[in-house]
Amino acid sequence: MNNNLNFVQKLRISGLRPTKQRIKICEILFCGKETFHFSINDLSKIISQKTNEKISLATIYNTVHAFLAKGYIKQIAVNSEQNYYDTNTTDHHHFYDEDKNQLIDIHDNEVEPVKINRKIPGKKIKSIEVLVKVQNN
Repeated sequence: MNNNLNFVQKLRISGLRPTKQRIKICEILFCGKETFHFSINDLSKIISQKTNEKISLATIYNTVHAFLAKGYIKQIAVNSEQNYYDTNTTDHHHFYDEDKNQLIDIHDNEVEPVKINRKIPGKKIKSIEVLVKVQNN
């Protein structure tokens, strides 16, 4: 029940009413020990499988985008048509498997530091996150 109280607070801070459906979305996103990547459609399927409930795509979309705006999750654009979301909001790199449509974390110890040789006047680098696209040979 303590988690549900945290979810209610998280929803209210995000500007969302803590409905039963939105609390279910929170449980899926934030109760696991592992962080995970998902699209809106992926999340809809996971919710249906794990809860046997139907939550509208509009509710899922609005909840995900409210959480995105508050920094609870982050967005990874893999191309102009497909966005994934990540419950790990730290700066890190990803592989994108084009054959499986799957985003995979690349851990810090698996990549050398990235060096950028170009500067933009009046700007500083906030973070570097590389997306490496892979496919079958």
